Amino acid sequence: MKRTENEAKRYQTFEDLETYQTAREFRKAMYRVAKRLPEEEKFALASQIRRAAVSLTNNIAEGHGRFHYLEQIKFCLNARGSLEELLDDLNVCTDENYLPLEEIEMLKSDGWRVHKLINGYIRFLRSRTTEGSSRVQETLPDDTKPSEDQMSDLFL
Repeated sequence: MKRTENEAKRYQTFEDLETYQTAREFRKAMYRVAKRLPEEEKFALASQIRRAAVSLTNNIAEGHGRFHYLEQIKFCLNARGSLEELLDDLNVCTDENYLPLEEIEMLKSDGWRVHKLINGYIRFLRSRTTEGSSRVQETLPDDTKPSEDQMSDLFL
């Protein structure tokens, strides 16, 4: 989801990150998958899918709220791990013929798109750590109001 120039320049929350937005859509899709699984999977695979799907977006959100870029990276790596669990859960759905193969392939494609966005966000965060301090700067040293460019520079 592309933002206009004005949208990119205002302060952003985790909900404004393209990575989060795309992961959220994937989480919702995986919840729909969990609801369609056979009865014998309601407390096993379905539960696992729901937990991993929530972990995916929770970790992106929690990382965004951390003070250090290195902490943000750690939570993004956790989110990526949860995403890969979900991709493997889709392999289980394939192996057990729980869903049409074409649908699973579309879901996996969406999942790999989220994976690429998380990797891109991690690269961005890593670049911030190499530029100096690993701390997220919440205010300017002299407590002046940050410019729009300084604020938008912190986010994708």
